[in-house]
Amino acid sequence: MIGAALASLVVTLVAGFALSRSGEQPLADTVPPTLLMTQTDPVSSYRAPVVVRGTAVDAVRVSIGPDSVEPAADGTFELSVRWAPAFEVVAVDAAGNQAAGTVITAPTLPRMRAVHVTAHAWSHQGLREAVLDLAREGRIDTVQLDIKDEDGVVGYDSQVPLARESGATEAIYDAPAALRQLHDMGLQVVGRIVAFRDPTLADWAWHNGRPDWVVQNPSGQPYSSHYGPIAFTNFANTDVRRYNIALAVEAAELGFDGIMYDYVRRPDGSLTSMNFAGLTSTPAIAVADFLGESRYPVHLAGAHLSAAVYGIASTRPDEIAQDIPLISRNVDFVAPMIYPSHWGPGEYGVAHPNAQPYDIVFRSLQDFKAATAGTGAKLAPWLQDFSLGVSYGDAELRAQIDATRDAGIDSFFLWNAATRYHGGGIHPA
Repeated sequence: MIGAALASLVVTLVAGFALSRSGEQPLADTVPPTLLMTQTDPVSSYRAPVVVRGTAVDAVRVSIGPDSVEPAADGTFELSVRWAPAFEVVAVDAAGNQAAGTVITAPTLPRMRAVHVTAHAWSHQGLREAVLDLAREGRIDTVQLDIKDEDGVVGYDSQVPLARESGATEAIYDAPAALRQLHDMGLQVVGRIVAFRDPTLADWAWHNGRPDWVVQNPSGQPYSSHYGPIAFTNFANTDVRRYNIALAVEAAELGFDGIMYDYVRRPDGSLTSMNFAGLTSTPAIAVADFLGESRYPVHLAGAHLSAAVYGIASTRPDEIAQDIPLISRNVDFVAPMIYPSHWGPGEYGVAHPNAQPYDIVFRSLQDFKAATAGTGAKLAPWLQDFSLGVSYGDAELRAQIDATRDAGIDSFFLWNAATRYHGGGIHPA
């Protein structure tokens, strides 16, 4: 009996051992969830949130930075996040396995039919109302309102420290109130910043121990030009660049829909007569790099970015350090100043450009279209609504707008330094 019992015990132990060997613990789950994302819808404003959608099969959570959501039973998810140029999307399952992917955002840039308005013009009821009447009639959808002008004056009560320290700030108009009024009318507002032609900052810097902020001549004195004895700041200087970017970001945060840099260039004239302290590349590369530095902070503050450029820049970039293909990669809009009165006889085969506004505008835009092709930047040319050598009225303005449209471009800015426009030359939308 004892032997039989012992044999039974041995069989039981062996059987138990066999069962334990065949019933091993399952392997740890190391399979990540399956993450598929759809292309985001184009956003019409850098101020608008971006909606990211997709499917994360077997995931318990999908995250973009600090924002997260639990997928539905079928794995679908939707997450609304603040704009950024790209997002990393992370899906996590119950075991902690992760799958990640990147979503690139795609903004859709607005059409702009705009007129230039100075700070003083906005503060003048008659001039302001004339501009607003153009909007009421459906002739414009955008107002370009100056932030910093050709004198270096910031036209509203800026809180940028250097604007206040240098004496640039003048409360000519109430920016938040202007933005409210224009936005309530359904208008876009583009703030213009005259970047490197800045006699206010240049003079202040020169007399406060910062000569490297100023464009100099070979003898180490301020570079003098037809703009004045000390008019241009040094685009190669980090502090000068930061000042302009700070103004742009402040304006975007106030609610300006777009920021346009004007005079984003070197002074015209011979390069041998100028010195840019700290310049480590060519002037054209430095100017494009400045725009590249500006782009993300301006976008993050909610505004699109544009640059006003010379009409000759598409074929003669070195004359004022505006390389259009380089610039186009760093802005949303390129705004060429193609005023017919500024072209010489025979330019582009047009005998008398000032008297042939349609011909010169249409032809010059072809070069800008070629120079910006493939960069993602749109064109929004500056057109002439002033008389210089030839009397300009409704017909001459309309000819330029028609040429712009026929060139396949839906945006434009009109320039008149006195803020007086020929509304009859603008087709109602």
